[in-house]
Amino acid sequence: MDFVSPVLDIASRLWDCTAMRAVYIRELPENLNSLRTAMEDLKNVYEDVKEKVDREEKLQKKRTHGVDGWIQSVEAMEKEVNDLLAKGDEEIQKECLGTCCPKNCRASYKIVKMVRGKMDDVALKKTEGLNFSVVAEPLPSPPVIERPLDKTVGLDSLFDHVCMQLQDDKVGSVGLYGMGGVGKTTLLTRINNEFLKTRVVFDAVIWVTASRQANVEKVQQVLFNKLEIPKDKWEGSSEDERKEAIFNVLKTKKFVLLLDDIWEPLDLFAVGIPPVNDGSTSKVVFTTRFSTVCHDMGAKKGIKVKCLAWEEAFALFQTYVGEDTINSHPHIPKLAEIVVKECDGLPLALITIGRAMAGAKTPEEWEKKIQMLKNHPAKFPGMENHLFSCLSFSYDSLQDEAVKSCFLYCSLFPEDYEINCNDLVQLWIGEGLLDEYGDIKEAKNRGEEIIASLKHACLLESVGREDRWSPATYVKMHDVIRDMTLWLARQNESKKQNKFVVIDKGELVKAHESFPRGFFTYMPIITVLDLSYLDKLIDLPMEIGKLFTLQYLNLSYTRIKKIPMELRNLTKLRCLILDGIFKLEIPSQTISGLPSLQLFSMMHFIDTRRDCRFLLEELEGLKCIEQISISLGSVPSILKLLNSHELQRCVRHLTLQWCEDMNLLHLLLPYLEKFNAKACSNLEDVTINLEKEVVHSTFPRHQYLYHLSEVKIVSCKNLMKLTCLIYAPNLKFLWIDNCGSLEEVIEVDQCDVSKIESDFGLFSRLVLLYLLGLPKLRSICRWSLLFPSLKVMCVVQCPNLRKLSFDSNIGISKNVEEIGGKQEWWDDLEWEDQTIKHNLTPYFKPL
Repeated sequence: MDFVSPVLDIASRLWDCTAMRAVYIRELPENLNSLRTAMEDLKNVYEDVKEKVDREEKLQKKRTHGVDGWIQSVEAMEKEVNDLLAKGDEEIQKECLGTCCPKNCRASYKIVKMVRGKMDDVALKKTEGLNFSVVAEPLPSPPVIERPLDKTVGLDSLFDHVCMQLQDDKVGSVGLYGMGGVGKTTLLTRINNEFLKTRVVFDAVIWVTASRQANVEKVQQVLFNKLEIPKDKWEGSSEDERKEAIFNVLKTKKFVLLLDDIWEPLDLFAVGIPPVNDGSTSKVVFTTRFSTVCHDMGAKKGIKVKCLAWEEAFALFQTYVGEDTINSHPHIPKLAEIVVKECDGLPLALITIGRAMAGAKTPEEWEKKIQMLKNHPAKFPGMENHLFSCLSFSYDSLQDEAVKSCFLYCSLFPEDYEINCNDLVQLWIGEGLLDEYGDIKEAKNRGEEIIASLKHACLLESVGREDRWSPATYVKMHDVIRDMTLWLARQNESKKQNKFVVIDKGELVKAHESFPRGFFTYMPIITVLDLSYLDKLIDLPMEIGKLFTLQYLNLSYTRIKKIPMELRNLTKLRCLILDGIFKLEIPSQTISGLPSLQLFSMMHFIDTRRDCRFLLEELEGLKCIEQISISLGSVPSILKLLNSHELQRCVRHLTLQWCEDMNLLHLLLPYLEKFNAKACSNLEDVTINLEKEVVHSTFPRHQYLYHLSEVKIVSCKNLMKLTCLIYAPNLKFLWIDNCGSLEEVIEVDQCDVSKIESDFGLFSRLVLLYLLGLPKLRSICRWSLLFPSLKVMCVVQCPNLRKLSFDSNIGISKNVEEIGGKQEWWDDLEWEDQTIKHNLTPYFKPL
């Protein structure tokens, strides 16, 4: 009986197992239905996740690896489930046919177990799918993102130049500056898109539109979006922490940062940009309307984006007008040229007006639009809303209302007029625009600063001639800028701000006529009256004495014979300019009756030989007088000037003409800025007697003529030297012409050379040097000088000038632009150091 019990136990277990399998097999249909339902639920979750992924991918995002793996596993699982369901259905069909052999039972049982296991897998996948909070993430930014760009015209050479600079390892940063609408952003966009094609590979090319409200935080945010910095290192972090995060990413990359429309200097290091110094493979390029921003941001190269030349301007205009319109009538091409001229090469104006003219296919339409453009440009379609509003941002950025008023004043000059900077500042003073500066010198200094700031803002343009033949500086206003400025002036007038009234001088005086009777009685509040260069103006009516508010009067280069005595009634007159008038008579006590007079100028008038002592005495008695410019032609007049401390203090510009009785001049004028001597036939030297008591100067005695910047000596046949130049460390312009006895410009003993070199700074700021008709001239001085500021030198008819007093470093400086002279003279020059010739030869231009 001992063996019966184990057998019974085994049999019992076998029965239980068999019974359980039987149950599994009976539940197979139900399990298959449950799996089918579970899979359908999973498919619904799958479709939801897939739709989310598709939406995100359309937004240039990439599905996460987890989601991608889940989708693939669900697709694989669906195939497995379908295969399993098919097998299960097959087993059920067999049972229905009565096939229940042990072999089939084992197969059914195995399928049932697989179905139950797969149901668990499907449930798990469904739970995973429901728990996806993020299905896709932003794609890594490509190194370069192409920006929209229309066809460009006229930028090829400038584009090539900028690209060449970017290929230079020594150039880490480039600043592109120019007036609004000139094409800076277009050029920068073309540079950006060029990196898509270039063989030079950068890890990142980053574009930031800075605009007027740019700050460190704004630029940092753009960089965060581009560089894919982890959010946990960004959100809630301080500016310094964001700077550190950006720096640590960029320091490992070769990058290009393109900053568009910078208005104020931006501290790139504070943003987190690693320095792009010499040797750095990374680059920074930015655009701005202000040349000063290029300097302030440390640009290695500042490149001005200029207006288009005529051919390029017409091509750009034609692009937007359309060839069909241009060719629609034989007269239209000529009319189109008139329109293009009005745009003065400014691309934004050409595009704006070109679009407005597209479709105008009759000459009559063009003629009407041209008249509107000339007479009422703000009413021309697109000009006010698109063009002027863009350009006016530069005006809005000006420092204060005084600067804005000075800028608006410039629009009163005729179109394309070249404005003398000195005259402009005097007009500003006369108009009261610089009244906060009571001192004339301070006002002039401020005026010069304003002109510089307007040039830096590309609102005024330098006229090219200023660096070539004359020390005088000129500016002009671009035609479209002038139209915009007149538009602004009208807006300000409507707001009851500064008002200016301009009358064309040519309309005031007809040929051989004077002012109509009572003319001046109709302008009682006028402050500035400029009648200069009216060569038909002969008589100045005594009614001028009724202009009680007049502060500025310019009668230069007219044919007036006599100043009316009534002029003394102008008690508010601050500036009186009487240059270039032939034999002008000024009644006694006229000048002394002008208590507010601060600036008096009587230069280049023809009758200089007359005795001017009475005039000088009247000027000497004026309490407000600060600046005097005068031409003198008699020794008594000169002595009166040089013996008066009051006059010495005021003289800024002195011209001596036909002073034949003077052989030595002691130039005791510490504030003198310009000195001319003409036809003083016996004058041998212009020097300084520092032992004599003179007006106190704030500068050392060896720099007594510290303010002297221009010297011109003509036809002084006995002149031997110009010792005074040793004491003029700020001399910028020197012209010596037709002085037959001059052998050496500065003649000093060799023992004094070292002291002069160390203390005097001789010719260290000289910009323009002209030596003409000096047959005996042997040298400028006896030792070599650097001439670090020299731009232009001209030598004509100086056959004995065999050596130039240049140090071997001359020519290395980028200031030198031109050395002019006869080819034979240049070829015969003797050189102590061939390096000097090598450095200067590229700048020589035969005359």
